[in-house]
Amino acid sequence: MRGVAMVGAGMIKFGRYPEKAVHELAAQAALLAMQDAGVTMRDIELLASGNLYQASAMIGQRILKEIGQTGIPVINVANACATGSTAFREAYTAVASGAYDVAMCVGSEQMGKMGLLGGGGASSGGISPEGIVGSGLMPAVFGQAGVEHMRNHGTTAEQFAKIAVKNHKHSMHNPYSQYQVEMSLEDVMNARTVAWPNTLYMCCPTGDGAAAAILMSMDKAKQFTTEPIKVLTSTLTSDPYTERDLTMPDVNTLTKNASKLAYEDAGVGAEDLDLVELHDCFATAEMLHYENLGLCGEGEAGKLIDAKETYVGGRIPVNASGGLLSKGHPLGATGVANIIEIYWHIKGQAGNRQVEGAKTGLAHVIGLGSACTIHILQK
Repeated sequence: MRGVAMVGAGMIKFGRYPEKAVHELAAQAALLAMQDAGVTMRDIELLASGNLYQASAMIGQRILKEIGQTGIPVINVANACATGSTAFREAYTAVASGAYDVAMCVGSEQMGKMGLLGGGGASSGGISPEGIVGSGLMPAVFGQAGVEHMRNHGTTAEQFAKIAVKNHKHSMHNPYSQYQVEMSLEDVMNARTVAWPNTLYMCCPTGDGAAAAILMSMDKAKQFTTEPIKVLTSTLTSDPYTERDLTMPDVNTLTKNASKLAYEDAGVGAEDLDLVELHDCFATAEMLHYENLGLCGEGEAGKLIDAKETYVGGRIPVNASGGLLSKGHPLGATGVANIIEIYWHIKGQAGNRQVEGAKTGLAHVIGLGSACTIHILQK
C-alpha cells in the first residue's frame, strides 16, 4: 500500500434544504472540494458516494450528472452512521492500492426532521431489541450506556451535560454548523428529557448536508500542493459476537477495537493527537469515547470534562466543530465532515475555532449495526 494524501475538501452548511434534491447538495460539496484541490472532473478517476436513506437511488451517478459524466467508476456506499467515512475509505483504498491516482468521495444525506431513531435506513427483520432491552431506538441505547457508566464509575448527569455545553460553545465559531447557539449548564440540564440522562440539547439534530474530499497518491499530490496532508490510516471494523448482543447493544467494544488497530497502523498513539472529532450523537456517547479512544484511563472521562481538557485550548480538544450536537447529523455526510474538520485544523484553516499548532488529528464515527471508522491525518 502506498502513501495517500488528502488534497481538497468541500462542505456545505448543515441544515434543511427542502427546495433541493440530495444529489444537488452533494454536487455542491463536490465542486467546492475540486476547487479547493485545484482539479477538474478530468482529473478525477473514481468517485465513492456515501448515502444511507436514499441508498438505492444511485446517488453517485446522479452527482456526476450535475458535475460531469466522464465515465469513471462509481461506488455507492451505505454503512449506518459510518456511511460517509466508509466512502472515504473506499476512495483511500483505491488510491493506496495503486489502482488510481486521484479519487473523490462525497457523503450526503437529506433527512429533514425525521430524527435519529434506529440509526439505519430500514428494518433488518429478525429479533427486535425492543422486547429485550426495552427499546431499539438510539436515544434509549445511548441513555442506557450513560447510566451504565454512572453505575460503574460514579459519573454524574452534570458531567454529561458539560459535554453539551462545550460543544455548543465550540459551534459559535463554526459557520458550517446547523445550530450556533451557546448553552449554559442550566439550559442543558433543565431541557426536556429525551432518554435520561440525555436532555434535548444533549442529542444531535438531524437534517440535510453534504461533504466531499479529494484524495491522491503522495507523488500525484505534490503536483497540486507543497503541503499534502497524509492519511496515516483508514480503519474500518464491525462488532465481534459476544453474549452481550442479546442483552444490551455494546457501544464501547467497537470503538476500542478500531482505535487499537488504527494506532498500530498509523504508528501513533492517543498521546500524539492534537485534536479529535468523534461521534457525539449524544453527550453520553462523547464521554464513553474519551475512554474508548484512549484519551484518558478507564473511568476518568468525567474528570476530563470537569477540567475542560477537551475544550479548544485544552490538552486534547474534542469536537472543535461543535460536534454532531450542534453541527447536525445528516448520516451519510457526517463521516466525511468529521475528517474535513481535522483536515482544516491541520491546514490552519479552521478560523476562530483553530487548534493552534495542530499536526495530527483523529476522526471517528460509529454506526451501531455495526461499523466503526477511524481516520488519522497528519501534516
